[in-house]
Amino acid sequence: MKILVIGSGGREHALAWKLKESKRTEKLYAIPGNPGMAAIAECVPQISPTDNTAVVAFAKEKGIDLVVVGPEAPLAGGLVDALAAGGIKAFGPAKLAAEIEGSKAFSKDLMKKYGIPTAKYEVFSDAAAARAYVKAEGAPIVVKADGLAAGKGVVVAMTEAEALAAIDEIMEGEAFGKAGSRVVIEEFMEGEEASLLAFTDGKTIRPMVSSQDHKRAYDGDQGPNTGGMGAYAPAPVAPPALVAEVQRTVLEPTIRAMEQEGRLYKGCLYAGLMVTAEGAKVVEFNCRFGDPETEVVLPLLKGDLVEIMLACVDGSLAEVEIPWSKGAAVTVVLAAGGYPKAYEKGAEITGLAEAEAEGCLVFHAGTAAKDGIIVTAGGRVLNIVAEAADIKSAVEKAYRGVDRVHFKDAFCRRDIAHRALERMK
Repeated sequence: MKILVIGSGGREHALAWKLKESKRTEKLYAIPGNPGMAAIAECVPQISPTDNTAVVAFAKEKGIDLVVVGPEAPLAGGLVDALAAGGIKAFGPAKLAAEIEGSKAFSKDLMKKYGIPTAKYEVFSDAAAARAYVKAEGAPIVVKADGLAAGKGVVVAMTEAEALAAIDEIMEGEAFGKAGSRVVIEEFMEGEEASLLAFTDGKTIRPMVSSQDHKRAYDGDQGPNTGGMGAYAPAPVAPPALVAEVQRTVLEPTIRAMEQEGRLYKGCLYAGLMVTAEGAKVVEFNCRFGDPETEVVLPLLKGDLVEIMLACVDGSLAEVEIPWSKGAAVTVVLAAGGYPKAYEKGAEITGLAEAEAEGCLVFHAGTAAKDGIIVTAGGRVLNIVAEAADIKSAVEKAYRGVDRVHFKDAFCRRDIAHRALERMK
């Protein structure tokens, strides 16, 4: 089969790597791809992932059998619909279904309507009304931009002043553009977060291995929120019993709800969860594979990703076995100095082969090729991934790989998986 991956980050590199393993894969393409993906796929940097017309034309020209859409923006922009109209199979939800991530207000209203556990909330289009609500409710409280904000449109405000500043920044400062024209304000949930990704064909939904992301920039969960500084799987906070509970209380009701709303959901559904004293509640839904969770979940998948994705597209997921490793995986994100705020690009990266020699996978997230060398081109630059028998061993292996890689002002968190390691003491 000829397979096209849409996207250019660490998630897409991990997807391409896993798709390449399949005996069904004859040739891989990537739009636009990255230098890491170029080793296993033909990259097409001249086409934008959000140019539906150009992507469909390319898929037809090359005889693509399956398109795998990584990022949320092309999904929310109807790329899967455009491909389907052109007779091309695509893994990912259609535009109407992708609204589960594209609008937090839609997502929260859906959960309220169908009794899916989540935090109490209100939606505001008027900044003054939002401020009045915060003053009435007090802090801690959570302020979220309604639309797509590349994983960064959420402020967990520990004080009333922080919440009011977040409303000003999102709604009036337009920090996230049109995505912040509405805000969702939620109660603060006490607990530990976990991520649960699931494959679905719109009827059957099959959870993957649980994982946990690290959003804050610095050790000890300090500093600003980022797109994710590392992850590990499985997450001890979400053992098999809790995953089964989430399947029953969250995943299955959500898929049924989306079908009832005329938004049949196929692809990967990501449930961001808070494990509270009352059980697991939904923090947010994403309409695609998480990043950096994908980089630790896919190495633990022992089934054929192409077969699984085709079953999701064709509606036959119930008939497919999805075996998982009993081991663990850890990814550490190497970031550019200054991230998630201003950072430099163009620094030479060395030590990639040495990291791989330590037994690590190296997934490119923000790199470019320049004059025969690999240079930095984003805030999150690389994912150094290690698989091992247990989390402790995987952490040690991942950091051995991290220590082999060098570029100007590189930094990473040195405490990835700290919650899991603390539970083991």
